[in-house]
Amino acid sequence: MITTQELVIRLVVAALLGSAVGFERERLDWAAGLRTHMLVCLGSALAIIISAFGFKDILGTPAVALDPSRIAAQVISGIGFLGAGTILFLRQEVIRGLTTAAGLWAVAAIGLAIGSGLYLAGAVTTVIVLIILAGIRPLERRLFKKRSPRQLSIRVRRDKFDMSDLQSSLSEVAVDSFTSLTILPDPSGEDLIKVRLRADLPPNKASALLGKIRDCRGVREVSLGDTT
Repeated sequence: MITTQELVIRLVVAALLGSAVGFERERLDWAAGLRTHMLVCLGSALAIIISAFGFKDILGTPAVALDPSRIAAQVISGIGFLGAGTILFLRQEVIRGLTTAAGLWAVAAIGLAIGSGLYLAGAVTTVIVLIILAGIRPLERRLFKKRSPRQLSIRVRRDKFDMSDLQSSLSEVAVDSFTSLTILPDPSGEDLIKVRLRADLPPNKASALLGKIRDCRGVREVSLGDTT
């Protein structure tokens, strides 16, 4: 049976390791921050302690068999609902929070390790998680520069422009890259049309699309730039 001192040490260490990861997320102002990570790690540690030592009084009872890993398995699968709550769908093709969700899953595993008495495994994992979250991020930004979606801005004469011409141009050149279209009317009789395109639109397709739109009747000006 686990001693009271060992029980307290495991719970405290789990909370401290969870706070280390949570502090990094809190620093970046994510939804799951310091307290959330501490609670996940602490709760996971308590869950595995209960799983391993909480049923000692009924062991040996006829027809009773216990699997200490059962609660641990439920923690790993059950943490998914909390991770899902940190994932934000800001707009089409823009998702944030996946790293924080993965961090919560890792923190749950750290809590299970500490609750099982695997201090070294839990501590080393915490260090590695911090390196991944804080240390690799600048390297990732340098090696994998992410391009933002492109926005096509078209100013047209309302009385002369035919929307079917624009739709035809998009269908011919960028049918797979077109994600949304917004029309902003102007009292002057001109409309500003904003077409959102995927970031991976090849330069040759972008040039061809601009050329086709410029040739459309009623187009005053057209430009292609990054979204804001």
